[in-house]
Amino acid sequence: MKLTDLKWPEVDSLSKDLPVVIPIAAHEQHGHHMPLHTDSLLLGEIIRRAEEALGDDALFAPLQWLGNSHHHMDFPGTLSAEPRVYLDVLNGLLENFLHHGFKRLVLLNGHGGNMVPGAQAVFEVRQRHRDRTDLLLLSATYWDQVKVPEIRDDLVQDAMGHAGELETSMMLVIRPELVGELKRDEVPKGESFANATRGWTTKDRSTPGHIGVPAAANPEKGEALFQAFTAGAVKLVREMQNWDGQSWDA
Repeated sequence: MKLTDLKWPEVDSLSKDLPVVIPIAAHEQHGHHMPLHTDSLLLGEIIRRAEEALGDDALFAPLQWLGNSHHHMDFPGTLSAEPRVYLDVLNGLLENFLHHGFKRLVLLNGHGGNMVPGAQAVFEVRQRHRDRTDLLLLSATYWDQVKVPEIRDDLVQDAMGHAGELETSMMLVIRPELVGELKRDEVPKGESFANATRGWTTKDRSTPGHIGVPAAANPEKGEALFQAFTAGAVKLVREMQNWDGQSWDA
């Protein structure tokens, strides 16, 4: 169910063990062929499908379209929250739902730059409520809930990338009119310092702004990806629903 559609007494009457999904995305450059709002559009479609599948078994907050996108700021049109401000926003959203009594929360992410602040936010909130054993606080990215190479055997990319085969294929399903010319050169993701975390900007890695193989995209792949990513999100929420409320294991 959508939080946007409820009145406050209806929210008050909900079980506080109901899983709460807080979708977080971004508004940033996606190369020469994809719209700035790609991450939010794609996560919005996954949330729409997941909400349809779960019905009243989960509460979906409004999608947060402003993300941590400073690494894309060399490209005009990108909008980004200051990293520490964004971390406070995520902390605040989680605390809002805890204040209203909910105990099972997930930040469901659709943008790579949100991974670190999402993980940090759930860690910080848990430390503030360290005496409670009834809280389930998660940060999860939708494409990490499934093994990409297992979705279709004709996928060229084995991971998400940026405005590459996967995201472009998905956009061809929901907003094909926003997708431009796909004949773009491959920009490899690179393996520099693979065993370390490296600070980077997008222009360090890609002059045109995309990473991956846009030319390999098609809508058939996109629909398969949507189905798989939605199933992964639904499975995660079901695991939250079935958690016993106390133990470490799901």
